[in-house]
Amino acid sequence: MLAPPKSLKDRISQLIFPRLGSNMSPTISVEADAARIESLMDDYPIGGLCLFNGDRIRTPQTLTRLQSRSTYPLLIGTDMERGLGQQLKGATVFPHGMAFQATGKEDEKLLEKSARIAAREALAAGLHMSFSPVADVNSNPRNPIISTRAYGSTPQTVSRLLKAYIRGASAEGLFTTAKHFPGHGDTDVDSHEALPVVTRSRLELEELELIPFREAVSAGVSLMMTAHVSYPGLDPTGAEATRSKPILTNLLRQDLVFKGVVISDSLLMAGADHEGEHPGEMAATLLRAGVDILLDIKDVPTTVDYLVELVNSGELDVKVIDAALQRVWSLKTRFAARFGPGAFIDPSLAQPYSVIGCDEHRAFAMEVAEKSIQVAMGESDQLVLYKAGLGQYGTACVLVRPHTTYNDPTAAPLEKAFMGAFPDGGFFQILPDTRDDELEDLLEKLEGFANIIVAVVVKPAAWHKFGLLPSQAAFVHEVSARFKIFLVALGSPIVLADFDQVKVGICAYSDVEPTMLALVKYLKSLETETQATFGTLPGRA
Repeated sequence: MLAPPKSLKDRISQLIFPRLGSNMSPTISVEADAARIESLMDDYPIGGLCLFNGDRIRTPQTLTRLQSRSTYPLLIGTDMERGLGQQLKGATVFPHGMAFQATGKEDEKLLEKSARIAAREALAAGLHMSFSPVADVNSNPRNPIISTRAYGSTPQTVSRLLKAYIRGASAEGLFTTAKHFPGHGDTDVDSHEALPVVTRSRLELEELELIPFREAVSAGVSLMMTAHVSYPGLDPTGAEATRSKPILTNLLRQDLVFKGVVISDSLLMAGADHEGEHPGEMAATLLRAGVDILLDIKDVPTTVDYLVELVNSGELDVKVIDAALQRVWSLKTRFAARFGPGAFIDPSLAQPYSVIGCDEHRAFAMEVAEKSIQVAMGESDQLVLYKAGLGQYGTACVLVRPHTTYNDPTAAPLEKAFMGAFPDGGFFQILPDTRDDELEDLLEKLEGFANIIVAVVVKPAAWHKFGLLPSQAAFVHEVSARFKIFLVALGSPIVLADFDQVKVGICAYSDVEPTMLALVKYLKSLETETQATFGTLPGRA
């Protein structure tokens, strides 16, 4: 039986989960950031970590070292909505959540199996918590931060699929987190950059946003992640959910009868920031509201010391600390009961290291990707790629990327796979810094190709605007006016509706590597031996 800490400072420290590594600029790997965490743990025995930017080889070793150094077992969690490969290079990555509903009748079965695979790999690497599934309903198609991360646009679809994810991951012993309570799907602002407001009434929220969260509770989800979003219909003060006692205690604990762990979303996000507020005072406000785990907090020593002072002075009830600790500690004892306390230091007691990124898992991710590709616009006789005629090149692919300022493997897999499948074709990229004259040159080059594929990446990404840049959108309008193109959405299908003059539209729902490879395989299947000529050139409008 694991013994919880006794000193006030240690009990408070157990509620703190700082980040380890970062995908954002300037990036830092798990390994490069580990020394900072080791130094921190010497004085502040934190309860766990929020992991970013690791790799399959070194990260499990680093986590074992940190566990060995820690006074108490660390709970390690990460954003792995798309599988462990989202954070550990070399592990298996799956398409975005919305891709699963596109697979049809198999969607639940495919998602449950993918969750099992993700859980096995996470456990083998030394992780214990997945900050997923996303329980938000994509009710606002222009939502800049949910979009394809959601399983669907109705509470029924989201509920079905999130329960499949919880079943799969929980069966393997990985703790799951429903997010972002009480619902982030109807926002038009990224809470990483500002505080969004959802104006729906309590009744409207009950009929849409809250349904999947109720289902998550009934399915046995272990954690609930708060939204840095204001809901005046639930809390008239306008306080964001992360700070709201009416939302976290009255609604979540009492009405939804959630007995698990409440974890904040990242406290580095602008939606959680109140200018000039002391970090310790923010932490106290969150704990009083009903938060158990303070995630991704910036200044751990200042926060812990301040909270100790508040408790000692009577300004913060120690019962708040102890209730939160009891819930957090229950996760550690549950993990130890299933795999043995030694599994914190030796993850092989939970899963063998060999499962991480194994061929079987990668093959299944490809299967999901292949089944999720949908033809959104176009008749069967239009879904043809013609053989190059005399003096022509074959098929051109133009990849349009609005953002390149974060770790993103989008470009490389598509280019390599496409040119391998279409060696007589061409591959071009339109990036944020592509100049207008370069766009004009590209339009001229495309005159010589028998077929033109335009693949656009419109997806949610933290701290980045949603959608194509104006110059990129103008290019797509121009190229579709001049030529008959295949427009491919490597992300949100909404981009297809923005170019209604396009006759053939394909939605892949994601831009992860399996989706890229599946797309190329699908395009290759459309090739015909019929030769294009300039007189009947399918690429010309």
